[in-house]
Amino acid sequence: MNDKTVPLKIIRDKAMQACSRKEYGSSEMLKKILSWGCPPDDAPSVINELVANKYLDDCRYATAYVNDRFRFGKWGRAKIGYMLRMQGIEESVIRNALESIDADEYLRCLKEELRKKRNSIKTAQPAEMQAKLFRFAASRGFETEVIYRALQ
Repeated sequence: MNDKTVPLKIIRDKAMQACSRKEYGSSEMLKKILSWGCPPDDAPSVINELVANKYLDDCRYATAYVNDRFRFGKWGRAKIGYMLRMQGIEESVIRNALESIDADEYLRCLKEELRKKRNSIKTAQPAEMQAKLFRFAASRGFETEVIYRALQ
């Protein structure tokens, strides 16, 4: 434990400022405030205050995370869900956030990524091409059924 304990008001203000600049999940913010010197016994009350004042919201965070990772990172649902689970987000919240991805746009995105990848693969054998494209899409976190549909 730290020899220096930081007053709770300073920690609370710092956490509010951080949450004003960027979305955080509650477990991520908990680690952050503990690293700032917040006593472990007081950390849950700081988190609860942030949630009560709408600075922290795991649903809002998960939705923003899903949107960013899908639109900008071109990740699939499986990878996004896995990363949210690793951040301690509840399964029901993850499921609701992942449902916000439009199915047609999801398939269109995968097809576009596969088309780009196909142009960079140097092989003449169709089976090898399919295997490489499948592995690529799976590594991006797209589900097996969706990959098969996109490769048709």
